[in-house]
Amino acid sequence: MASSDLNMVALVGRLTRDAELKYLGSGSAVVNLSIAVNRSKKEGDQWISEANFFDVTYFGKGAEAVSKYLLKGKQIAVQGSLRQSRWEKDGQKFSKVSIQADSVELLGGASSSGSSSYSGEESGSFGGYQQKPSFTPQSSGFESSPDTFGGDSSGFPDGIPF
Repeated sequence: MASSDLNMVALVGRLTRDAELKYLGSGSAVVNLSIAVNRSKKEGDQWISEANFFDVTYFGKGAEAVSKYLLKGKQIAVQGSLRQSRWEKDGQKFSKVSIQADSVELLGGASSSGSSSYSGEESGSFGGYQQKPSFTPQSSGFESSPDTFGGDSSGFPDGIPF
């Protein structure tokens, strides 16, 4: 029996710093950003807020188009996959897991048209990985179908501890 692997990430959080737009030797745009995702957990009788920080890389025309709006404190939704980088320095091995975004969506902004979303269409490669940079503007907000997280209208079933 063959097994299927799955590598998908969807996060909503706030930018911890302004996004950095750079260009690769090929001319493709790449945006590096970092988001903080808050989580509440119960310790004893108290609820404690815990922040988790994630580095995100976003490629292509979509990255270039949205980069000027990715400012510290803005809330965004990111969909993509996890990527692990490994390297060795002075004989010591290091590893880092980050998110390679397929789409980045601005949330809660003051724009008159609502939120903006960009997702990949073109193909290219960076760091040995295939990616799909480009953009497709959408006028709707970050959505999940009721089936995605258990069927209730909020997108999350009761009892999930986050």
